[in-house]
Amino acid sequence: MSQAIHAPDTLLPVELLQRFDVPGPRYTSYPTADRFVEAFNGEDYRRALQQRAEGAQVGGKKPLSVYVHIPFCESVCYYCACNKIITKHHERGAEYLDVLEAEIALHRQVLGESVNVSQMHFGGGSPTFLSDAELARLMAALQRCFKLASDAEVSIEVDPRTADRGRLAHLRAIGFNRISFGVQDFDPDVQKAVHRVQSLEMVTELMRAARELGFESINADLIYGLPKQTPESFARTIRQMSELRPDRIALYSYAHLPARFKPQRRIDASQLPPAQHRIDMLSSAIAGFMGHGYSYIGMDHFALHDDALAQAKRQGRLHRNFQGYSTQPDCDLVALGVSSIGRMGATYSQNAKTIPEYYDAIRQGQFAIQRGLALTRDDLLRRAVIMALMCQGRLEFESVELAHLVKVPEYFRQELESLRPYEEMGLVTMEPGAIQITARGWFFVRAIAMSFDKYLQADRTRERFSRII
Repeated sequence: MSQAIHAPDTLLPVELLQRFDVPGPRYTSYPTADRFVEAFNGEDYRRALQQRAEGAQVGGKKPLSVYVHIPFCESVCYYCACNKIITKHHERGAEYLDVLEAEIALHRQVLGESVNVSQMHFGGGSPTFLSDAELARLMAALQRCFKLASDAEVSIEVDPRTADRGRLAHLRAIGFNRISFGVQDFDPDVQKAVHRVQSLEMVTELMRAARELGFESINADLIYGLPKQTPESFARTIRQMSELRPDRIALYSYAHLPARFKPQRRIDASQLPPAQHRIDMLSSAIAGFMGHGYSYIGMDHFALHDDALAQAKRQGRLHRNFQGYSTQPDCDLVALGVSSIGRMGATYSQNAKTIPEYYDAIRQGQFAIQRGLALTRDDLLRRAVIMALMCQGRLEFESVELAHLVKVPEYFRQELESLRPYEEMGLVTMEPGAIQITARGWFFVRAIAMSFDKYLQADRTRERFSRII
């Protein structure tokens, strides 16, 4: 008899988890960032900005999302795959801010002033590498170009080792209303193995302070598949995190890619948990969080039942962007800072990945775009299909056909046929004129979406992606 985990409205046999323990895209965009090309440059990005500005003059100003990348960290976490710079020289922050302000000014020249923003996020690296004064300076610079909506989500990623109650109070005072703590695991042995030691007591105190200071949402990140993790130790972390009651939890699968990410070479691969243990960890995490009052949002996101994200999931109003699932309507994204990725109209773009290249371009008065993509008609169609599946769990053929002037059964004949095995496994229901992902299938939505990825159909090398499970 197969083992299974129990959760509301679903049953997950371990055999299914094992079957889908394969790499695949996270689909924070389609096409995915690995498909960007260097032929797309700063001038292409400027034209996309101009088209937005001209459209705003005619049809009203739709809100923007803004992402700011702060690359600096004081110490390296061995698992990390982010673009970061390890340094204890905090004076580097001031120089970085000078260039960020110049990049913001470039956007103001094209977009104009007081552009409405409904979502702003600081990520890294560690944004709290910057001093309180530097963070205030950066927020002031952003507000000279962008006008935050009264209900805007303004969030920041916080390394618990770089913060205390006073720092959180300052973040709240300068406008942040959402906060995300990088936790990963509470087990001391695991923390030592990945070079990120922070106590349960430290995180507990910070979360308590964040609530008392009035942050509207508190998020926490966890990772399973790290060295020295066991199903038993991770179950303890799941229980401890559930008792802390953050509003949202992101549970990521560790992707060990030492050839691509140099810090991971410091991890002893022999200490990584075997595949079966990783599956056990995921099983216990899903059951544990749902048993403690969390809704499974999709992929690696959980939220308390009364959280806006859980409500959006129930009401079919989920959206997805480069930060993951969101309640914010689909909108353009201005991405600031080294290596940051943005979206403008039917284009994606990424800034230079190294500080010297990024500084050089901005100081010459140019956008620092190093690569990007102008989406084709087929890209836009497939993006609509994949995002409908990833966000609503349902694809209505008629809506896609009207928007893109195609016949879904004809255009996607091969893709629809490839879904038959998923239907036999109870993951999707093929209706006349629609595809419905089942309650069980929602746990494997990445695999289902991959069926419509034209680039993966042509390229089966997926090891560059994290694992679906």
